[in-house]
This record gives sequence, C-alpha cells and structure tokens, in this order.
Amino acid sequence: MSVDMGFEDLLRELAPQVLGTLIRRHGAFDACEDAVQEALLAASVQWPQEGVPDNARGWLITVAARRLTDQIRSESARRRREVTAATQVPADELIARPPGEDDAAAGRDDTLTLLFMCCHPALSEPSQVALTLRAVGGLTTAQIARAFMVPEATMAQRISRAKQRVKTAGVPFGMPPPGELDDRLRVVLHVLYLIFNEGYTASSGPELHRAELTGEAIRLTRAVRGLLPKAGEVAGLLALMLLTEARRPARTLPDGSLVPLAEQDRRLWDTALIKEGVELITDTLSWAPIGSYQIQAAIAAVHDEAPRAEETDWGQILALYQLLERVSPNPMVTLNHAVTLAMVRGPEAGLAMLAGLDSDERLAGHHRLAAVRAHLLEMAGDAAGAQAEYQEAARRTTSLPERRYLEARAAELKT
Repeated sequence: MSVDMGFEDLLRELAPQVLGTLIRRHGAFDACEDAVQEALLAASVQWPQEGVPDNARGWLITVAARRLTDQIRSESARRRREVTAATQVPADELIARPPGEDDAAAGRDDTLTLLFMCCHPALSEPSQVALTLRAVGGLTTAQIARAFMVPEATMAQRISRAKQRVKTAGVPFGMPPPGELDDRLRVVLHVLYLIFNEGYTASSGPELHRAELTGEAIRLTRAVRGLLPKAGEVAGLLALMLLTEARRPARTLPDGSLVPLAEQDRRLWDTALIKEGVELITDTLSWAPIGSYQIQAAIAAVHDEAPRAEETDWGQILALYQLLERVSPNPMVTLNHAVTLAMVRGPEAGLAMLAGLDSDERLAGHHRLAAVRAHLLEMAGDAAGAQAEYQEAARRTTSLPERRYLEARAAELKT
C-alpha cells in the first residue's frame, strides 16, 4: 500500500529525530541510518493500515533500535534490508514498549545536533551538502545525485566517504561547545543557503529550478528556526528564502525559458510567501544584531514589494548593498552592488565597479561576471560590446536555460 502525503510528511519530519537519537545512543552513523530506514519502511506499511501510534517517534526509535541490535548480532542482517521482519512486529507491542528514557524525556529532538554533525568543518563543503540532504533532509541518494547531475554511484561514494570521515575524525554527537557555536551555526546556515541556491538556479542541466532542493532548504531552515528562535541570522535566512522562492512561478515560461526579474509577471508571485517573508524580516530587524542574511532578505523584500519593476526603490537597495559590502564583503555582493549602482547612477558607474573583479580569482571566468557586464554595456548603448559579453557568458555557463537566454540576448543585439 502506498503512503499518502500525510504519512510521508510525518516520516520525513521524524526521520532525522530518530536517526539523531540512535547516533547519540550508539554511534555508528552507517549502522544507525540502516536501522532507521528499516523502521521507516515498517511504518510505511503498518501505519496506513493500523493508524499512527500515539507515540510515533517512540515507535520508530524502538523498531530502529531492534533492527540495530539485529545488525550488531549478525553482519548478514545488514544485507537483509526487507520490511517483512519489521512488519511482523505487532503495533500494540511496539507502542506498549516505551523507548529509552532519555529519548522520551521532554520530547527531545536531536535534529539540530544531527545537522551540526553533518556540517562539521572536518567535512568538505560538497560532503556537508550531500550528508545534510541524506541524513537530515531525508532525500535518497538517487534524488541527491539527480539534483547535482552526477551518477548515483558517485554520490553514494561521496556520502559514504563523508560518514567515514565523521567516524575517523572522531566527530562527537553533540552540540558544539559555546565558544564554537556561532562559527558552526554559520557553517550550517551556509550549507542551507547553498542547497537553496542550487535549487533556485541550478548550476547545470536542462532545468532552471530544482524544487525539491528549495523545498528541503526551506523546510530545514524552518526546523532550525524552531529550535533557535532567537537567532537573528536563522530568521534572516528563512525570510530570504521565502521572499526569493515567491518569485519562482514567474521565472520561467511554459517552455522552460528564463524570464529576468524586470520582465516577470508579478501577478504570478506567491503573495503568501511574500507576506510571511516581509513580516519575518521586519520583525527580525527590530531586535536582532544585523547580519548578512537579514540584509539580503531586506533587499529581496524591497524587490518583492514593488508593484512594477519601474517602481523598485533602487536607492534603498543601493544603501542596503553598501551596508552588505561592509558586513560581508565578497565578489558576488560586489557584482550585485554594481548592477544596483548602475540603476541609480548610470551604467558607467556600474562598469567601473566591475573593473576590479576581473582580477578576483573567486569570480574571474564566472559566467555571471560576463553576463552583468553585458547588461551594463547594453544599458550604456554599446551593442557590440554587450553582444560579445553575452556570447562569452553563454559559453561559460553550464545551465541550459541560462545559455539559451544569453544567446538570445546576443542574437537580438546582432540584428
């Protein structure tokens, strides 16, 4: 029997909590994950028929712990990943047998601890992203592989190496000590930011969006905010995601071609997400120390609140980018700052700001630098220069929708 969306959502929410509990109690990331997967399979078969237990999380922890015990007793059990054994356990018996005392107490939720573990600095950035999506996001290895356009075997190896690295590095299951918490939280937020960005504008492939990634990034950031409601940058990142995701329905035409922000049909924007995002960032800025995600969210709010592109308050956005450059200077911020400066003071001012980025190794050769320069040259009336830069940007990008858009811009200028 297939599981309806209500069960699916509940299992996705509970999975990282159960995995975190098992890792905290027993260690052994791989073995714990195998046990949790078997418990989830058992639930997906039994719950639609018998109903969701009153203590659903305790049910999953108990089944997973039993499966883990079986794995420890016999290595061959690791290869018998079938739901039959789990589904033979009566639901009443499982509910009657309470989970471990430390698991049931006060509804302890280990999701945040698991997220910090997946984002440990001992792991490379790609490994942090992959392990977060697998262990905390609940995506299958195949789904993650499709999202990042790599073979499933390659992604499986990456995730396996990440878990092995966690083991060999002796990464403890626990929150970072107070002196490291802020730095580690920045890593967690950065990983969630990367996941969202890859979903919103895919770095390669035929599709501009990968909704499963933006959805997971928003879901996980909501979870972090629920656990850290007084962390201003967590709220700022969530607001930024909501305000950006609100525009997604207008970013492509039915044929998948890209529509730039200035040309989007704003009637297609998600007004509920905009309302939530604006309220969230407005409230956060009133009490939290200023941070880069909050500033970016404020910029997104100014864009989203403009009824038409022509009514965008570019002066306010310019002031926000100037603040962002001071708080979190990086070449991508400068790139967007240059566009905003051009809208306020003219394209020549924007082009002058771009000049310093050619020597920045972090951005030199990136297609967005050529694309922005093309846009500003077009604004300045240099059709030939703009055409050449659009063509160069099209050669550099690995995103098919972006390449088609850039090639189309170059072709229009040629005529």
